[in-house]
Amino acid sequence: MLKRMNYLWRLAATGGCFAVFGVGGFLLWTLVFPVVRALPGKTRAERVRWVIHKSFAAFMWLMESVGIMRFDVSGRERLANCRNVLVLANHPTLIDVVAMISLMPDASCVVKHALWKNPLLGGVVRGAGYISNSDSDRLVEECARDLHRGKPLIIFPEGTRSRPGQPLAFQRGAAYIALQSRIPILPVLIDCRPSTLTKRERWYQIPPSRFHLRIRVLEPTSAEQWVPTGEPRTIAARKLTRALERFFTSELMAWTH
Repeated sequence: MLKRMNYLWRLAATGGCFAVFGVGGFLLWTLVFPVVRALPGKTRAERVRWVIHKSFAAFMWLMESVGIMRFDVSGRERLANCRNVLVLANHPTLIDVVAMISLMPDASCVVKHALWKNPLLGGVVRGAGYISNSDSDRLVEECARDLHRGKPLIIFPEGTRSRPGQPLAFQRGAAYIALQSRIPILPVLIDCRPSTLTKRERWYQIPPSRFHLRIRVLEPTSAEQWVPTGEPRTIAARKLTRALERFFTSELMAWTH
């Protein structure tokens, strides 16, 4: 009976948290951002990103407080203080980007173009100056330009959420961005047990117990560590993509097993 009650509570709390997230995004766009943009000091995008960072941190706290999840971070200070780096992370759950931005006060990220037209979250991603993946030909240039402004950029090289039990499969976009920008890479490992909020799961398909989301920030590295300078661009991107796949797979295996 207690297990059943716990399950029903977590189901209701999960629905409530997602409702808060959606409505909160709409309120940020309509009520908070107009005020934030008018304040003196930082640029509009910087102020908006700081508000999103604090809002996402509050959301992660809410999910922990109601008993849906546990959230642990190793190397938190590396994310909080990083500048001018390409942050690469694996992508096991729907809330990975929320968790990452909750730890980074002024990070940009690449997001799906469909969010630009989302009635609840479209204003948030546009106001923050996040980068749309709508134009693949311009994406690498936009990301490299954004990185050279001195801010961190979050990218999930898989391009979509991982499939539980399947090998990591990275797309080449992150490698092209790393090679184009020549900016240090900050690898981040994300693990979620039990698995939840994957690509094929709806929000109401919750695990039998609260899930444990863990983030581990590794030492910075660079594309030159795996790919010699002077390689043709296409070959270098292919080599770097495969090297990053192997690196993340090895580090995740060592950490989680």
